[in-house]
Amino acid sequence: MKKYLYLFAGLLALACSKDDETLGPGGPDPDPDANVTVQDFMWQAMNLWYFWQGEVPDLADDRFTNMTDYTEFLASETDPAAFFSNKLTFTDDRFSFLSQDYKELTQNLAGISRSNGLEFGLTYNDANGNDQLDATDPVFGVVRYIVPNSNASLADVARGEIFMGVDGQDLNGGNYINLLFGENASYTLKMADLAGGVLTANGKEVPLTKEEGLVENPVFLVKSFDFNGQKIGYLMYNQFTNEFDEDLNDAFGVLVNDGVTDLVLDLRYNPGGSVNSSRLLSSMIFGRRTNDLYLVQRWNDKIQAAFTRDDATALNDYFADVTGAGTPINTLNLSRVYILTTRGTASASELVINGLDPYLDVIKIGTTTTGKNEFSLTMVDDPNRPGAPFIYSPARENFINPDNQWAIQPLVGRNENSVGFSDYTSGFVPDIELREDLENMGVLGDSNEPMLARAIAEITGVSAKMGLQAAGTPFEIFTHSGMFKPLRDNMVLDKTLQLPEVTRPAGLQ
Repeated sequence: MKKYLYLFAGLLALACSKDDETLGPGGPDPDPDANVTVQDFMWQAMNLWYFWQGEVPDLADDRFTNMTDYTEFLASETDPAAFFSNKLTFTDDRFSFLSQDYKELTQNLAGISRSNGLEFGLTYNDANGNDQLDATDPVFGVVRYIVPNSNASLADVARGEIFMGVDGQDLNGGNYINLLFGENASYTLKMADLAGGVLTANGKEVPLTKEEGLVENPVFLVKSFDFNGQKIGYLMYNQFTNEFDEDLNDAFGVLVNDGVTDLVLDLRYNPGGSVNSSRLLSSMIFGRRTNDLYLVQRWNDKIQAAFTRDDATALNDYFADVTGAGTPINTLNLSRVYILTTRGTASASELVINGLDPYLDVIKIGTTTTGKNEFSLTMVDDPNRPGAPFIYSPARENFINPDNQWAIQPLVGRNENSVGFSDYTSGFVPDIELREDLENMGVLGDSNEPMLARAIAEITGVSAKMGLQAAGTPFEIFTHSGMFKPLRDNMVLDKTLQLPEVTRPAGLQ
């Protein structure tokens, strides 16, 4: 993903003196014997960029008065991950994360991962009746879709199938992470049948092997339907990965050529990704209306002040007329859109819902979305990057501290729509609630698949579809396979910005 935030700023005041009391970029490092290189990088980056910097006491600009105090603070947690979580993050922050290997993280942000290509949701039986997952609660998985050209695409497994064990062990709340998402390169699924609410092993086993470098094209399905002369388009889009923006535009070109007048946008399994890809997708739906505001970025106070000091509209983003490659946007110019959602619909997917809402009728079908309304940046130990300290750039890999491969992915801002709304931390509630059915998952892209069928019924007014029958076993997942990839449900800012002079903490000058 071309996800990197390029900030060019000749005026950025980050030149620092070298006296013993100076902290920050350009100043001396903490005591090398303290072994706090990673913690030092984390604090410096979070102090400058973190969205809640003003609400975290340990990130305050006046938190330290000398290098001794600063070093002792950094050494208070020997584990960098614990330091990041316990010392630097705000209590309301649900989504900032980190990685020990920035190269692995940036590959995943580009849609490249180590995976067997089986995408699934996990649910559980609440054996203890306390409405939470306990170590002994039975866990089982439901296949959602299979990535083309993956190891799973060659296996005897299909959407809607259920598995209850791995390598002979039944899954439960205490072992499912290690068995499914551990370091094991391969495993064998123990498949099961569900009848009358009872799950029973059926004797089928499915061996799978994780592959390095698997690339998933997020444009999963594009189709058009003709119902009595009414043209309905369907697009299943599974990740906002901007390497595939041209594929997305081509998909809309197909829909435009087919004369589509209504669109069903399937984001039920889309956890988010590129902010700019969300802008392009929204433009493909609504129109090439470059004078209409799509979103406004909101940063922490000192970054916000720097960006808007000379131009109050500097953080505005408008609908697009071309892709990043300069290709004219293929747009349907719609006045309404039907979006399929689940709890797995997050970040950039929700940004599409919020950004389009002031302009057209957004009909949400499914279940409540995640509620992730902040965007993030990838940060590495490159404090001297001109105009953008710590922000990862592939062109500057030679400048990253070779002794520190850690990366952090902190939330650095929030996107508001054109009417200033961004408060959807509880998720977007569907207009039409419909849960997926374990006993009738249907075939994705088939007009009888229950969620698509419900949308088609709304568009056409015809409800005599198989998918509108009462659900046999509706369910809600508690997590899914995508949440164990480094990108997870992250919303990544990938816009070119220019950061003017920003005030650094006293002692950081």
